[in-house]
Amino acid sequence: MQLPSDVAVLIVLWRLRLKLSLCDLAEILLLRELVFSHKAVRDREAKLAPLLTEALRQRRRGKIGRSWYVDETDLKVAGQWRYLYRAIDGDGTLVNVYRSKTRDQAAAEAFFRSAIAVTGIIPKMITADKHSGYPPALEEVFGKDVEHRPSKFKDKHLEQDHRGVKGRTRPMRGSMSPVSAAWFCRAYDEVRNVLRPATKRKKHVPAARRRAIHVRRVAALRDMIAVA
Repeated sequence: MQLPSDVAVLIVLWRLRLKLSLCDLAEILLLRELVFSHKAVRDREAKLAPLLTEALRQRRRGKIGRSWYVDETDLKVAGQWRYLYRAIDGDGTLVNVYRSKTRDQAAAEAFFRSAIAVTGIIPKMITADKHSGYPPALEEVFGKDVEHRPSKFKDKHLEQDHRGVKGRTRPMRGSMSPVSAAWFCRAYDEVRNVLRPATKRKKHVPAARRRAIHVRRVAALRDMIAVA
């Protein structure tokens, strides 16, 4: 609680955007003559990241496209492999992130219900791979109102999108607890989503425009964290 507010903002943003360990952050801030342990960094992160996630979710609620691409990837949590369900819309905008111990119908149902609660949107079409858990989960949650497009290839861009969170969590070497893994992955993807310079997939944004967007949106994130 004795950390200056601007330092607390940097801790959360650096931790979510850069491949830095808790000890890395403590050492970097030591260069600013701020001395505290990596536990203080973790505590500040654990307090502010979930609040930032909720603020960003409220900001994009109702603004998601109705064509969803759904897939799951594996992450090591507490030394064990677990599943991270993720979805984006046709423009590449984040829909939802959900961590699960299993990859089955129950997990898929929980993911879809969470996505509805987060976005306030009922999709028209969902593209997913041919895993057997998806068809019954879709029918249970949406009935016959949502078209299911099973495909091994049409969600390839989502599989590429997994690289973001997988690359960020890989340096942690599976050391996160199940609880911290859940909120960290959500917070990471929410921040990554809001900092995307393009509103469409494969849309070219000039470098100067990208920099201006980044500076403006980082300032908005800092304001959100300061309020939190």
